[in-house]
Amino acid sequence: MAGCGSGLSGETLTEQGHHWIGYDISKSMLDVALERGSEGDLLLADMGQGLGLRPGVIDGAISISAVQWLCNADKSCHNPRLRLKAFFGSLYRCLARGARAVLQFYADNVKQSEMIVTAAMRAGFAGGVVIDWPHSSKAKKSYLVLTCGPPSLHSSLPKGKGQDGVMCSDDDESNDGSGDDDEAQTVGIYERNRPKKRQKTKKNGKGKAWLLNKKEQMRRRGRDVPADTKYTGRKRKSYF
Repeated sequence: MAGCGSGLSGETLTEQGHHWIGYDISKSMLDVALERGSEGDLLLADMGQGLGLRPGVIDGAISISAVQWLCNADKSCHNPRLRLKAFFGSLYRCLARGARAVLQFYADNVKQSEMIVTAAMRAGFAGGVVIDWPHSSKAKKSYLVLTCGPPSLHSSLPKGKGQDGVMCSDDDESNDGSGDDDEAQTVGIYERNRPKKRQKTKKNGKGKAWLLNKKEQMRRRGRDVPADTKYTGRKRKSYF
């Protein structure tokens, strides 16, 4: 489990009878997991530097809201593309052939989503992105569903929820997406935020009237402002 945090998701794995290994970069979060009595093996590590596990020893991998942090350069030595390459490359090596990895993530924009998916495909994975509730800004969730090895008839992507314009209820928003649903979901990458509108600017600049008004405001505030002359607000020549 990449980004296991305090081990809440690990408790579900334990209840299902799985043995799990949890990675997290935060020591304080791992301390909380130890206090909670998590039964998984906890490792303090940066997944952007690789997982460091033996090849083919993992039967499956999950991650909740962690992969998108590899797209950030928190330090001057961080290169997001190289960190994604190290993570997905080591993940591919440690997974058994045919094993699956499901990584839930929140990308800031389409560029980040494409960067994550491209890094996974270059590492050798097959799969794509599944969106739950794409029409809801609150309940929308993106999952990168990957299969270790080339695509096959048995590695088809699961169906997401709420594609046909059906709005989610309060129960659906609080659900973690583990329930069954028969509604089809288009697999793809969706932009979470609309592009910001550009601010309108005047082509002629702010002009003499604006400058005189601004100087008058400064005078009322008690500032020392040069006196107005016939040259105030004129454009200077580019040559002498």
